[in-house]
Amino acid sequence: MTAKEQLLERVRQLSETEAAETLRLLDARQDSLNRRLDDAPLEDEEISPEEEAAVQEARDELAAGADLISHEDIKREFGLT
Repeated sequence: MTAKEQLLERVRQLSETEAAETLRLLDARQDSLNRRLDDAPLEDEEISPEEEAAVQEARDELAAGADLISHEDIKREFGLT
């Protein structure tokens, strides 16, 4: 039996009061995560001049029509699909 199947079986056994409390706990957990994500800085490290230069170089190559390799092709190349 999968974890989800086990969880569903346990949920079916809960009283309505227990189910309501479980929902409140799950909602509070999700709300807490959302607050942490909302409050997190977009970038927590300084971007070095070298990193900025590398990003600009990539943008310039794209603008010039550089040959691209898709994410799917990379995954296939490394056996990740």
